[in-house]
Amino acid sequence: MTDHVVPRRDRFGAQDVLTEAVRGLPGRPGRLLLAVLTVTLGVGSLVATLGFAQTGAHQVAARFDAFASTRLVAAPAKNIQDDHDLAVMPWDSDERALRLNGVVAAGLICELDSKTMVIKAVPLNDPEAIPLAPPAVVAVTPGLFSVVDASLVEGTFINAFHQENAELVAVLGANAATTLGITRVDNQPAIFINNFSLTVIGILDTASYHPELQDAVIIPLSSARNWFGLGTAGQLDLDISLGAGDLVASQLPTMLNPNDPSGYAITKPVAASVIRSQLSGDVDALFLGFGLIALVIGSLTTAAITSLAVMERRGEIGLRRALGATRGQIGAQFLTETGIIGLLGGLLGAAGGVLVVVGVCAANSWTPILDVRITVAATLLGLVAGTTAGVLPAIKAARTEPATTLQAGT
Repeated sequence: MTDHVVPRRDRFGAQDVLTEAVRGLPGRPGRLLLAVLTVTLGVGSLVATLGFAQTGAHQVAARFDAFASTRLVAAPAKNIQDDHDLAVMPWDSDERALRLNGVVAAGLICELDSKTMVIKAVPLNDPEAIPLAPPAVVAVTPGLFSVVDASLVEGTFINAFHQENAELVAVLGANAATTLGITRVDNQPAIFINNFSLTVIGILDTASYHPELQDAVIIPLSSARNWFGLGTAGQLDLDISLGAGDLVASQLPTMLNPNDPSGYAITKPVAASVIRSQLSGDVDALFLGFGLIALVIGSLTTAAITSLAVMERRGEIGLRRALGATRGQIGAQFLTETGIIGLLGGLLGAAGGVLVVVGVCAANSWTPILDVRITVAATLLGLVAGTTAGVLPAIKAARTEPATTLQAGT
């Protein structure tokens, strides 16, 4: 009767692999620090770029919700065949629009044909002066400045008194003021359009819409009509309450012309949710690419450092193989070491990325936006990146022959 032989059970389990990996890492602290740092930079870059992307998209979307989504434009529709206007914009279009619920401010704007005008800051011609391109001349009603959220360097805007009395006054855009050589208005400077003298009452600083105003001489619409032969009222711009776009767009044509409301083209704001999703998607994709590139570079660096460590530890590996360690155990130890490096780098990188986003947002008075799931995923991604970077070095270490390394004395 033969004895039943029970196979010897390998007692080198997962806990032992983890213990050996932890013991092996501090042996070369410089390389360990460098490997962790590369993964930290990769994961931190990924978290920070995604945080900036989400924060930036939120800031742009917030501005859109607060301003762009409250703007509506009305103009005469064009005939497709001959490009003629199908309707006439009434001179009091802004006053009619203000009667509608949801309209906060309204203003007309129309650019004059400045090619037929002589615009200068002095009444006499200087034959030695360098000729400059004349600025554009734009006629507006007072409400337009509120619609475009305009601000002044100094002076005052065109007001209802100027409009009602067709006053010969002008507000200069910043670039037009530079062209005409006017830097202040407290001495009541004058400009000349053809034979008319206009008093400059203000210099425009910014305008959220109609950037062409920066290069223009802005005059009252009534003055353009009375003194410069303006024949059409141009375009009507409205500032409306948030969410009132559909209602105002449906009622405005009838208010402008009850007999034929179909002659007007109304441009109403796009839904904010659509803009937000487009912004978030485009910006996230761009910054995600940058973050992933940084993470790949970190993984490749970790792989190179681990491969170098395998070369330096050939003697240790050969001795462990000679003492009975299997190829799988050697490979598992190196995979575990790189996994620990990746996990440490992921944790430090996620924390660092969050701190960078919060710090930059605090410095700019922004609201930091960062999905918590991104930080968790980034930490796990660091673990995956570290483990993946250790696959080839682990295979190389597992294939090491103990006899060869021991004979070489390494």
